[in-house]
Order: sequence, then structure tokens, then C-alpha cells
Amino acid sequence: MARTSIRVGLLPETQLMAGALPVAKWTDQEKGERAVDRETGSPLYTVMIFLMEGERAEALKVTVPQSGLPDGLKPGMPVKTVDLVANPWANLFNGQVSSGVAYRAAALVLDQAPEPGE
Repeated sequence: MARTSIRVGLLPETQLMAGALPVAKWTDQEKGERAVDRETGSPLYTVMIFLMEGERAEALKVTVPQSGLPDGLKPGMPVKTVDLVANPWANLFNGQVSSGVAYRAAALVLDQAPEPGE
């Protein structure tokens, strides 16, 4: 089945902030099997990101390969996403449909605000 990926465009005034430390993503935690990027083999992590635009704020759980995580990332730090995409999904289990959107970024970069006078 084909997967649909939708590139996410953010407004220039959009602010993003890390909400938590990256958490390892697992395919089977009981067996110790880590989720990895299909193309690079890099282990995958999820990071809670707070997105703020004007009067609106949302929490997004974003999957990022380990190779795309910046050194020193801590909760509260402003970040930018690289190649953020949304992947809609739906599952049918016991006659019940569940659905949502999974977010994925190639990388996060620390959003360093310019120093006063720059």
C-alpha cells in the first residue's frame, strides 16, 4: 500500500520549542528491537515539539533519526525542523477505526536567536 506524505509548510512567525528529551522508538520493546530509518539505518527517536502560531499552540510528537538530533537538545530550547512531513494513518482493529497523523522530520536544528546588536 502506498504511503501518503504531506510536506508541512510553516509560517515565518511560527515558533517551535522542544517539549521533552528525545525518546527511543521501538518496533518491539520486549525483544529489544529498535525502530530504524529504512534508508539510513539510523535509530529513530520521538521528540515532543510545541508549535506556536499567533494565538494557537499545539503539541506534536515528531519522529527524528538519531543522526538528525542536535547535540545539547533540552526541553524549552527553540528548534527548527528540516523536511517536516505529515503522514495520515488509519487502523481497523476489532471493528473499530482509529486514525491520526504521524509527523516525521529529517532533522531538528537549534534555533539560535541573534544576539542583541547583530
